[in-house]
Amino acid sequence: MELNKLEKTLHDRFFERLTTRISSSFLDIECSTADLIEVSAMLFNEQACAFAGMIIEEEDVSWSLRYMFYNDHGMIQVMIAASHDQTEFPSISAHVHASDWHERAAEDLFGLSFSGHPRLGEFILHEQWPEGTNPMRRGFDARAPFSHWESRPDWEPPRVFDSPGAFSMPIGPIYSGIAESVHFQLETIGEEIVRVIPRLFYKYRAVEKLAQGRSVGEALLLAERFNGTSSFAHAFSFCQAVEKIAEVEIPQRARRLRAFLAELERLRHHVAALQGICSSTGLAVAASQAGILEEEMLRLSGVFAGHRYLFGLATPGGLTRDFTDEECRNVAGTASSIAQRLNKLERLLTRSSSFLDRLERVGIVTKDDALRYGLVGPIARASGSGRDLRTFLPYGGYEELLLSPVQEEEGDGYARLRVLFSEARESSRLLNDIAADLPSGDVCVPVEMRAGWALGWTEAPRGAAFHWVRIDDAGNVAEWRIIPPSFVNWHGFHLAAEGFAFQDFPIILATFGLSAAENDR
Repeated sequence: MELNKLEKTLHDRFFERLTTRISSSFLDIECSTADLIEVSAMLFNEQACAFAGMIIEEEDVSWSLRYMFYNDHGMIQVMIAASHDQTEFPSISAHVHASDWHERAAEDLFGLSFSGHPRLGEFILHEQWPEGTNPMRRGFDARAPFSHWESRPDWEPPRVFDSPGAFSMPIGPIYSGIAESVHFQLETIGEEIVRVIPRLFYKYRAVEKLAQGRSVGEALLLAERFNGTSSFAHAFSFCQAVEKIAEVEIPQRARRLRAFLAELERLRHHVAALQGICSSTGLAVAASQAGILEEEMLRLSGVFAGHRYLFGLATPGGLTRDFTDEECRNVAGTASSIAQRLNKLERLLTRSSSFLDRLERVGIVTKDDALRYGLVGPIARASGSGRDLRTFLPYGGYEELLLSPVQEEEGDGYARLRVLFSEARESSRLLNDIAADLPSGDVCVPVEMRAGWALGWTEAPRGAAFHWVRIDDAGNVAEWRIIPPSFVNWHGFHLAAEGFAFQDFPIILATFGLSAAENDR
């Protein structure tokens, strides 16, 4: 629904109880705490708006809670305010299930409580953190040594399932190789997994807290480094938020080159994700072939951009350097050659019955569940939820590009595999299209910082990535909130694993391609 029509629908329902305003594809709704649940439920369930996340701001004398929704016409912000004395708010999770983990994170990091939420408590901050520690509160000094770690040897993970013959199987959090720390508690009866409880945040780094009071440039370094595999996408999103605050338009050439770099990153990411799936199914030769293609993509990025993971390129106002048209055409040509070899690998894999047996009708996430949990990226598109911010809410150069939608319906591991292959082909095509029609001109304009806040977004390789930034009067970062796609998709991972055999678990996990580091921000 168009934002002006949605605004009218809201006023018809709530009469004069809401304050609304529309500005540049952004509908701002101020409501009372009493109306929060009904407004949120209406947007999510009746108007089919996606839930992006929660933004919590501790101001001098009050709290501001912003609930971010979006549809294909723009962003919708539902905001409530309350004095510092109020630390309990109504939970919307019963009606907007996608908000579940966001409320749990707010309880840990800010010390707020959400009445009606079924499972608040230990989440981001594990048992070693003393009770009452809330690292995102203003009074918490992130630069001071934190030496009050407490040991709880009696700690046990929560159990949901209790039945004769049931047992709990712990996996992690320590693994061999380069796997990040994450613990899984699998509750099983025989070989069937009946419940999965993931435990993340073993390396919580408080990136958003550390950015407070720092310059935009210093915060940008954090944005592109907290998750190297999607570094450019997060830097891109952060820069867009800053540019909205500064009210600057970046040059057309910079817009196209940003999209070029984003697709280069997406292609490399998807090749790596496919390598992980091949490895999980025991196909050593196929995994090696995909691994070679990933290394070639990394080398291509390194030679072209100066860094294998595209660090140091995005900056408020555009890009830190230009690329010649010939350089871009050469990169696009090499990427096409890699994509063609990836297509050959796909043909070989889809002719292997033993490989397909491990993926087809395994790890199913239905479309209804994908929407209810607010899943994003290739995982959601494999379950029939086709939201892609490049076309859903076009940004930063994608408005002028023609994208072919990629979507599957089955929601199983094979559907997720097909989406990755299809999106890799699409990224290769976009690289060629962009390189063939690059506008001339500058790639960066000066940015004069001013006070204000804004939301930037990108369709990162794993899905929608949102960065909310507030700049203070001195031009420094006052507040910063990151909503990465892995945080959203980890919430729904258990849906795919439950009901399937224990030996399917590592394969299902590989088809999700999630990042623990992206959560430990």
